[in-house]
Amino acid sequence: MRTWSDLDEFESFLDDGGMVEAGDDMPQVYRDEVFRFIEFHANSEMMGGLTERDWIPRAPGLRLKQIFLAKTQDEIGHAHLLYMVAADMGIKSRTEILEDLFDGRSRFHNVFHYQAVTWADQIAIAFLVDAAAFASQRAVFAECSYGPYKRVLKRIISEEGFHMRHGEEMLLRLSNGTDVQHEMFQAALDRWWWPSVQLFGPDSPPDDNLLRWKIKSERNEVLRHAYVQKYVPLLQGYGFVIPDPELREVDGQWLTGEIDWEPLKATMRNGGPDSARRIDTAARNWADTAWVRASLDAAIARRAA
Repeated sequence: MRTWSDLDEFESFLDDGGMVEAGDDMPQVYRDEVFRFIEFHANSEMMGGLTERDWIPRAPGLRLKQIFLAKTQDEIGHAHLLYMVAADMGIKSRTEILEDLFDGRSRFHNVFHYQAVTWADQIAIAFLVDAAAFASQRAVFAECSYGPYKRVLKRIISEEGFHMRHGEEMLLRLSNGTDVQHEMFQAALDRWWWPSVQLFGPDSPPDDNLLRWKIKSERNEVLRHAYVQKYVPLLQGYGFVIPDPELREVDGQWLTGEIDWEPLKATMRNGGPDSARRIDTAARNWADTAWVRASLDAAIARRAA
């Protein structure tokens, strides 16, 4: 177990490329901040997986049902890997983290507080949301100073890459489809463009601890700007209209209109358009499966006796 005499010594260790492990005597401020960040990521993977699960029976065709089964398994698997990493930090147990989520006491990404209205929304999620999450996670992985998190991210990012490619394939099919399909995706894009852009968050504060401690490697506004540069021309190339009347190109750079951050703030209070239903559904699933957990605990106890 490594120890540091004070925060300055610890930060020098990080600046030199040091990697922190779960058993190290890390400063409490680092432990608390990194735990909250990983808990937020884990909760987002869980609620994202439940979003995918909702559409398994409604996916058009057996192939897409199989794909969404696999994607649901991936996302919920990511969540439990991250819950394991978070629990090892010694602040909350995995059960406590999950109960806080299902009781509405903790947070998850803004995009999972919205409802997927049509199948085209699922394509928008795969194309826009998965790509935004992929970019954010790669930025964390690049310099992540917390070893257990960085190692789990390697697997998560590789699987998220497949999800993103699947979104590209589905959008390509839809953009070459009928007029009705084109209109369906345009309506979905109108619903999901701004939540996807807002996923990166407002501009990072000058004193962002996560940047200073090398948990994040890029400022929010840098990631958001790069996302807009990539996805505006892609979507326009597919024949869709970005729902931003103030969008303009200046010196080869796409600039969005002013972003209304109130919807993001509402989701962080669990007050988004679909927050109540999503949390309630997850909580009921947790309650309905209590007998499974109790049976497993009893089996373990009998084996240990």
